Amino acid sequence: MFKLKSLSPLFATLAIASAISAGDVAVHSFLPKFQNTAIAAPEMTVQQKIDIISKSKGQVGSGDQLRRFFYGDLLPLGVQPGGAGMVVNLYNKANNVTFSYCATYDVVVAVKQGRVATFPAAEVK
Repeated sequence: MFKLKSLSPLFATLAIASAISAGDVAVHSFLPKFQNTAIAAPEMTVQQKIDIISKSKGQVGSGDQLRRFFYGDLLPLGVQPGGAGMVVNLYNKANNVTFSYCATYDVVVAVKQGRVATFPAAEVK
């Protein structure tokens, strides 16, 4: 059977490590200058967001980017044949940009400056 005296150095080490960890967490929680700010990504400009969507058009995930970047700011202009059947043309009034979105595959298939009611068929195939 184990003797309690033989385990006391282990318990002492654990107690010291716990106290240091708890103190470190407390310091970082209450003093903002010690918090790690490298985790927070800098905010992107609207033009950077539009460029990202333009570069990733036709790829899976571009529809998700569109919703994340412009949630609540898109006005549907109409639908037209394209993509996997039909695409929806969505206008962002604040930035004067129109996106053509295929809901079947959740991708943006075209991006153009201005209010575009119908994209050329070659752009939304």
